[in-house]
Amino acid sequence: MDLSQALEIASHTDPGMVRSNNEDSIASVPDQGLVVLADGMGGYNAGEVASGMATTMLTTELRQLLEKHAPFEVDPQSGQKAAPKMLQQQIAKANTAIYQASQSQPQYAGMGTTLVVALFYDNKVMVAHIGDSRLYRMRGDEFSQVSKDHSLLQEQIDAGMLTKEQAKHSSNKNLVTKALGIDPVVEPEIHEYDTLPGDIYLLCSDGLSDMVSDDDIGMTLQALGANLNLAAQQLVQMANDNGGRDNVSVILIKILREYPAGQGLASKIFGWFR
Repeated sequence: MDLSQALEIASHTDPGMVRSNNEDSIASVPDQGLVVLADGMGGYNAGEVASGMATTMLTTELRQLLEKHAPFEVDPQSGQKAAPKMLQQQIAKANTAIYQASQSQPQYAGMGTTLVVALFYDNKVMVAHIGDSRLYRMRGDEFSQVSKDHSLLQEQIDAGMLTKEQAKHSSNKNLVTKALGIDPVVEPEIHEYDTLPGDIYLLCSDGLSDMVSDDDIGMTLQALGANLNLAAQQLVQMANDNGGRDNVSVILIKILREYPAGQGLASKIFGWFR
């Protein structure tokens, strides 16, 4: 099913006001409802390499899989949909490739990347994430963070050591507890959510969320949601106007209409994983 008529996608990425190179990487496959955002880390250009490897591998591999198999196909033995298994397997492949490159090439030592992947299908979105790049949703007047950061700061908030307000001023903002390519194995967090026509989904690196408050992001989407390209550019501009201390990247997806799976297809078997 070609989703390019059901989803509108706009994106923008910028080095920011302080850094000379951009270690963020973004990619999308509109007809298959796939978007990927990665925020690289590591010395010299290593972060750029890690995030580029992540987005390229995931879009290439998932595009090929999705051409052959629908993400809503169900394994009759486990009852599990294809989508989470696809994402888990391809993220694991990307993790191995980045980890092995960092181990074998001194200039890439210690490189890694955060990751957010969103796959839209059957009036749903499957979200996989690692690290502190985020996914938000605007539904009607309500703007909310959907993903939960894998970060020291989030752990401190969860433990009651810090309030969200105190966390805004913490010096530990950029300490992630999980990243792609740092360890031999990493477990992404994967969840599925129902979508509605009119929803706007925002994937972003922390270059946006650290520089612009959730309230201001939400108000911008309210005001400019009818022009997604302008909204993406405006969000990046706001981050830069507030200091632009990091690379900043955004991907916006608007649900234009429903996109249900074809009747009877949801029971397909995907023996190709075994």
